[in-house]
Amino acid sequence: MTQSPGVMSLQMVSSISNSSLIQPGFSLLNFDGHVFFFGQKGWPKRSCPTGVFLLDIKQNELKMKPAIFSKDSCYLPPLRYPAVCTLRGNAEFDKYQYIIHGGKTPNNDLSDKIYIMSLISKNSKKATFRCIEKDLAGDVPEARYGHTINVVHSRGKSMSVIFGGRSYIPLGQRTTEKWNSVVDCLPSVFLLDFEFGCCTSYILPELQDGLSFHVSVARNDTIYILGGHSLQNNIRAPSLYKLKVDLPLGSPAVTCTVLPGGISVSSAVVTQIGDTEFVLVGGYQSDNQKRLVCNTIVLEDNKIEIVERESPHWTPDIKHCRMWFGCDMGKGSVLLGIPGDNKQMISDANYFYILRCRGAEEDEEEELTAQTCSQTSAEDPGDSTPFEDSEEFCFSAEANSFDVDDIDTYNEDDEEDESETGYWITCSASCNVDINTWVPFYSTELNKPAMILCSSGDGHWVHAQCMDLSETMLLRLSEANVKYFCNEHVHLNKGLQTPKKVGQLKKQPMKPLRKKKAMKLTPVKKSFLRRLFE
Repeated sequence: MTQSPGVMSLQMVSSISNSSLIQPGFSLLNFDGHVFFFGQKGWPKRSCPTGVFLLDIKQNELKMKPAIFSKDSCYLPPLRYPAVCTLRGNAEFDKYQYIIHGGKTPNNDLSDKIYIMSLISKNSKKATFRCIEKDLAGDVPEARYGHTINVVHSRGKSMSVIFGGRSYIPLGQRTTEKWNSVVDCLPSVFLLDFEFGCCTSYILPELQDGLSFHVSVARNDTIYILGGHSLQNNIRAPSLYKLKVDLPLGSPAVTCTVLPGGISVSSAVVTQIGDTEFVLVGGYQSDNQKRLVCNTIVLEDNKIEIVERESPHWTPDIKHCRMWFGCDMGKGSVLLGIPGDNKQMISDANYFYILRCRGAEEDEEEELTAQTCSQTSAEDPGDSTPFEDSEEFCFSAEANSFDVDDIDTYNEDDEEDESETGYWITCSASCNVDINTWVPFYSTELNKPAMILCSSGDGHWVHAQCMDLSETMLLRLSEANVKYFCNEHVHLNKGLQTPKKVGQLKKQPMKPLRKKKAMKLTPVKKSFLRRLFE
């Protein structure tokens, strides 16, 4: 391949606030140059109940400011590894809306819901979003993560296209050891029509294997699918597919063409530097090797060209780290993260770099007509095999600086550790619930263990199974408005179980019987009685 000219610079973010929230698997959304963080690993806490933060980069420092949702919004859980892409909004909304599909919840459930997210107001103090859940009918895609979603335009109409990803194995095939095992989704292509709320799936003979953590780039009516990882075969084939979607008045038509010149890569990042030009960076080319080579992707009418370009000067930390993650910041910039070393005070802290793929003379505001979707990565580090695709997050815009009061700054101290608040906890010394081996114990359970709140102190959650509660007793306690104490704090309940003292009743003293007076007999009565007994 010929090499494309271009200078790429790498700059480390020296200071970052609330870095413990920024873990692989989250997404970042760009609304008119403002970058927002979405998808923290734990449930949102009181400092930011929406779990959405504005990212503020100023003087090489990155800060996170909480955002809010409008009252007419639906609830949007913090999702990791969802498929995210931009959608042109209505005139009343921002220039772009975002489509969010699938992903993992903090309880490790997989979502099959689809949301439309819009920024409705923004000032120096706060940003307000509106989120709407879309109902779909027809061939609705199953819950998944590690997939992509794009929007195509044909004959004046638009549709969304979902492809790839992973899902849990069917319930009937789950065992104790394989309860949370994942498999490749079928290589079906889904067309979503938001106007009519319908979804149609297509099976194409050219797509034989399921893919995840691939890159998809869309322009007009065509989507190019590059690379990806097949879990079934454990390969990263140098694949390149061309999906063309025709939207006539009748039924849509979807065709697939296998193209040469693909790249063996997964979990790569794509950023757009021109109307038809993109830069591919990061990812993995094998199970034990990061891909340090960068490429330029040029889209023209009905044609794609991929050429190698000069890579930035990677630091020794980046070269030698086991995993890395990152995503598009927009306007030719990429945020890259690598795990911190063990010397840090915070064990899960990461180092972050900003990679700029275009020169200063090219860094101008422009209308970007094409769409990119670089997929977030694979499993959690604790769940993945060695050198499994890293968990990545999506960055979608150039970061600007804002004067936000420190009062609105997220307070990291308000965050509780997920290991103590989530469903996968050690609830007591004898707790035997394990995320890797847990199976349903009660008929009411499906995706997470049943829990009950212990009323000791500030209260804490325990697994009903570990407390030896029968299902009948669990349902009775959940319906009754009574306090419950776990096995370790049951002694605190003794005072509640002692019956209240009842004062003794005062007994009225019995009145003595009055002696009957002797009957006085007159001489007439005496004579009568004598005759009666004679």
